[in-house]
Amino acid sequence: MLKKMLFLTSSLFLCFTATLSAKDTISFWVRDSDQAIAEPLVKTYNAQGAETVKLTIIPAGQFVTKFATSIAGGSPPDVVATDLIYVPAFAAANQMTDITDRAKALAYFDKLSPSHIRLSTWQEKLYSVPFSAEASVLVYNKALFRQAKLDPEKPPMNFAEFENAAKQITALGGDIKGFYFSGSASGGMVFTGFPLIWASGGDVLSADGSQATVDNPAMRETLALYRRLWEEKLVPEGAKSDTGTNFFSTFATGKIGMCSLGAFAIGILKEKYPNVEFGVAPLFGKEGGTSSFAGGDSIGIPKGSKNVEAAWKFITWCLGEDVQIEQFAKHGSLPVRTDIGSAELSKVDPRYLVCAKMMAEGRTPYTIKYNELLNDQNGPWLAMFQEAVFGQGVENAVKDGQQKFAAVLGSK
Repeated sequence: MLKKMLFLTSSLFLCFTATLSAKDTISFWVRDSDQAIAEPLVKTYNAQGAETVKLTIIPAGQFVTKFATSIAGGSPPDVVATDLIYVPAFAAANQMTDITDRAKALAYFDKLSPSHIRLSTWQEKLYSVPFSAEASVLVYNKALFRQAKLDPEKPPMNFAEFENAAKQITALGGDIKGFYFSGSASGGMVFTGFPLIWASGGDVLSADGSQATVDNPAMRETLALYRRLWEEKLVPEGAKSDTGTNFFSTFATGKIGMCSLGAFAIGILKEKYPNVEFGVAPLFGKEGGTSSFAGGDSIGIPKGSKNVEAAWKFITWCLGEDVQIEQFAKHGSLPVRTDIGSAELSKVDPRYLVCAKMMAEGRTPYTIKYNELLNDQNGPWLAMFQEAVFGQGVENAVKDGQQKFAAVLGSK
């Protein structure tokens, strides 16, 4: 009898321990594009916190499917960080936990990245907060500017100045070219091309994402600019077929004058390509102005998480000011809080200040059809871009693009 009681007591103790362990372990899924940030972040949290975060890295192309499968199977992660563009669709599908009250109670809530918060909102409820931030900017080679008799401290501020700089740099000869873009990268051309449309006064979607607004003068001007760059051979021939593989590496050769990149490029160039002397400037419109694609990931709690309190504790830790500087900025992500002081960010690299400003002012398309419209390699955005730049021309491409966007949205 005593042995039986001891066995039962031991079993109960083991079950109790296992329960505690389960509560103290938070499962956290991120896409592989955040790996460089997430791994040191989780290591630091685990070293000092009562909870243990178990990190799972998922290839970006598989993330949406794996996440949906986990929800359907009743075994979602406790915390998920995903591309902010997908949050409206996740929220609309009832796959995320409403964190409205928790988030709005944060003392710095109104300082969180506006684009992240906008895309985290569905039917006036909030389903995530910012995790990592990115902004599209113009990165330019100061040495090539100098060789081309251009002022390296005065980057272009409109289409005319940009074209002139591209021509003068290309005139240096050899395999040096004025500009580079990935002409077969649907998502990449959204990140780098949309800011030129926005800064020129146009857009591709209505504010609520329900209507296509592709057919506008700013769209035509922007696509015509890219077509001229291509026809005048101011970009390498490989740009036409590049699906994004050479998005960064071509500029890093030191033979490209300008490229639309993101804040991520600063750290990589400094660490791996120290011989490339580069500057960072805002992207611009036809007559001036500035704009940026405010990108990055949002972090939230999936529907069905069994560790909501511990998950929220981890999320708020990620948003802390010290963590934003010591963990995010130093590993290639902009702080997601606009109240992070410029002095602190300057210590990491002053060029981040341009990116941070553009992230705060930047825009992100809001639609539950983002993937079908803008990310899909077979979708209407890339088809329109390629037809306008490499095909028959801008006018027909825009007209056709308007119709195809409307068809996906189910609007007229």
